[in-house]
Amino acid sequence: MRLENKLAFITGGGRGIGRAIALAFAREGASVAVAARTREEIERVAEEIVGQFKVEAFAVECDVAYSESVKRAFERVNEKFGRRPDILVNNAGIVETAAFIKTDEAMWQRHLTVNLTGTYHCTRVALPAMIERGWGRIINIASIAGKTGAPYISAYAASKHGVLGLTRSLALELASKGITVNAICPGYVDTQMTSRGIENIVDKTGKSADEALKAIKESSPQNRLITPEEVAEVAVLLASQEGRGINGQAINVDGGTVLF
Repeated sequence: MRLENKLAFITGGGRGIGRAIALAFAREGASVAVAARTREEIERVAEEIVGQFKVEAFAVECDVAYSESVKRAFERVNEKFGRRPDILVNNAGIVETAAFIKTDEAMWQRHLTVNLTGTYHCTRVALPAMIERGWGRIINIASIAGKTGAPYISAYAASKHGVLGLTRSLALELASKGITVNAICPGYVDTQMTSRGIENIVDKTGKSADEALKAIKESSPQNRLITPEEVAEVAVLLASQEGRGINGQAINVDGGTVLF
C-alpha cells in the first residue's frame, strides 16, 4: 500500500472530490482526517473509511476561511493521532457565476477567502511539521479555470490562478526539504458543484437540464464529465513516494480540454 503509515488532512472532505480522495488514500493505507464545515457529511465519510478499509479516520469540523478554525482543527487532529499530517489536500472551494460588472466586492472576497486564503491558512499550519520531518506532500485542488479563465467566473478563475501561483512558489521554496507541492486542475467533474452549475444555466438561459449537461460535456474532447475517482487517483500518485519527482506541477484532469 503506497500510503501506509501516512496521515492525510483533506479539506472539503465530506463530498465530491474530497470524499473520493479520502477513500482512495484510505485504500492505500493512510489514516485520514476528513475536514469540512458540515458535520454529518464528514462523519459519514469517516465511518465509510473505517468500515471499508479498517484504517483510522477522524471527522473534524473546519472552516478554511478562518485561521482560528484551521488551527483548532489541526490541534484536534494532533490530539487524536499524536502527530501532525504528512499529507495536506487543499480541496475546499466555492464557485459562483456572474458577469464581472455584477460581481460585487462581497462575492469577490468570498472566492479569494475560501479558495486562495483557505489554502494559505491550511498550508501555513501544516508546513512546520513537514519541514521538521523532512517529508511532506501538499496537493492543491485548483481548476482548468486557473489556467485559462472563462466568462462569468472572474472571481473563481482569479482565485484559482492564485492557487497555482502559490503552488509553484512553494514548490521551489520547499524542494530541498523533502516536500512536494502540486496542483490538480480538473475540468467539469460529476459533483454537486457541477449540478449547481447546470441549475444556474437553466435559470439564466431557459435551457433544459439535459441541454445544459450536453453543452458541458461537449466542452471536453471526450464528451463526458470527469469522475471524482479520476482526480483521486492523480492525488494518490502525487502523495506517494513514486510521485516524489513531480513538483510544482498543475496537472489537468479534463479529457483534453486544456492542453497546457
